Amino acid sequence: MAKRVFFCFDHQDVVDVRARVVLDYWKMISNGDFTGYFDPSVWDAAKENGPEAVKRLVDNAIAGTTTTCVLIGSHTWERKWVRYEIMRSLKKGNLLVGVHINSIPGKDNETKPLGQNPFEELGFTVSESGATVTLWEMVQAKWRKYEEIDGGDSYHLSLAVDASLQGEGFNLTHYSTTYDWIEDQGYKNFSLWVI
Repeated sequence: MAKRVFFCFDHQDVVDVRARVVLDYWKMISNGDFTGYFDPSVWDAAKENGPEAVKRLVDNAIAGTTTTCVLIGSHTWERKWVRYEIMRSLKKGNLLVGVHINSIPGKDNETKPLGQNPFEELGFTVSESGATVTLWEMVQAKWRKYEEIDGGDSYHLSLAVDASLQGEGFNLTHYSTTYDWIEDQGYKNFSLWVI
């Protein structure tokens, strides 16, 4: 069965070529079977129709995928729609994988320091019963309820929650794996990182 990966990223990283390196690699080895890259005209049209149109676009792209890969550049962590894509993927039960791309030379042939990991800025708490979770995001150094998905109510998620986590909360670094494209040899190992 083909691996279906949803990619989320800051669009500036496509312009700077870093994200394009990973997207082109995946397209080559998977025969074009990936989602999450929207032609700028499609993205702009959805934005013109409001946030609900963007959410539908993202939700439809995530449907049928098993992994969400966040290409981590300098500003990925602060992008509203990247946060939405991650949280929607979490709610769906996708495997969450982060790939630092600032070590890839950009169109200027320069690399950058690693960007902040967006999984550090998002999290969830598990109810005392373990039956539901509540989504959270870090905003101005404070945790607040994440309300972009269905009004921010508590959810029954398809992920397995260990009994020891009941009544606890943690950020998504505990529920994701993060790699560096160059250091961890993504060009050789990426297909092993996704399901």
